[in-house]
Amino acid sequence: MAKRELPKHVYRQRNGIYFQRRGWPSQKFQSEFGTPEFWREYAGILSQKDKPRRVVSRNFGALIDDYRKSPRYKNLKPRTGLDYDKHLDFFHEIMGEANPAKMQRKDVIRLRDSNAEKAYFANYSLRVLRVLMEHCVDLGWRDSNPARGVPELKTEKKEREPWPRELLDAYRASCELGTRERLVMELCVGTGQRIGDVLNMRWSNIEDGAVWLRQSKTSKELWVPILPELQTALDAASRHSVFILTNERGTNRWSYRGTSAAVRKVRKRIGALDYDIHSWRYNAACELLEAGCSDDLIASVTGQSPAMVQHYTKKVRQRIRAVQAQNLRKDKVGNE
Repeated sequence: MAKRELPKHVYRQRNGIYFQRRGWPSQKFQSEFGTPEFWREYAGILSQKDKPRRVVSRNFGALIDDYRKSPRYKNLKPRTGLDYDKHLDFFHEIMGEANPAKMQRKDVIRLRDSNAEKAYFANYSLRVLRVLMEHCVDLGWRDSNPARGVPELKTEKKEREPWPRELLDAYRASCELGTRERLVMELCVGTGQRIGDVLNMRWSNIEDGAVWLRQSKTSKELWVPILPELQTALDAASRHSVFILTNERGTNRWSYRGTSAAVRKVRKRIGALDYDIHSWRYNAACELLEAGCSDDLIASVTGQSPAMVQHYTKKVRQRIRAVQAQNLRKDKVGNE
């Protein structure tokens, strides 16, 4: 389509048709050119000429602000949104005034490699930047996504393991009943749920000696009976909010960032930095396996798929089966 066929201030970009005029915000047309719907959109934009317009500076700060208002961001799962926020804030801090239209592939690689000593952070930043720059393309600020196709850093993945019993005991000894640090641990270990679902738990979720919840990631509804250690921690907790775990003011739920920082202080104090919050979910699955539960019974508590139950318990499962195998072997040899 030649430019002269388009009406004034309308331009075709690689990913669609945009209204672009100096002093006006860039807008992407939702309808195909030439249709009645297109001309209604065009007339609607022009009808706003007497209304005050905000000129948007095309920098990363404005891009991040616009992305956070978009369905692409608002439809993220709560935990994913929290993870994205850490990296969006990082981008805002280091290049908030820079023009995203000028970012090149070499700049993306340089940004990735500047955090090479923190490979997980570098790779997650790359994923978020890829999404952010796709939003930049959708706004019509540039034609292509410079982060697309940039490979992540290769890392040697360290598999999580459940907390050893002695470190769980040390954690309990370090955090008195009544503290949030103790309560979050008992909730994670006792219910076997993800930290995001634990932080969303309300006192109204407790009924008939159990916690009921809908998992945010899978939408599964679970009813999990409360174990004695968790009940003791709940009995000692303050109930000044609808949420079981609250912020310091008691006005809202405890944030993931605040929880992670508080738990990390305890982990550092007791020498447990190799084990994190998510490892407590491994503890729940492995304790259920050691108690003789089938995979189906384990899943009834954790809400995991059969494959994830196997993954979370594979090391403990191997040890249990190895003991069984060697005992059978020993009995056979003893009877010969």
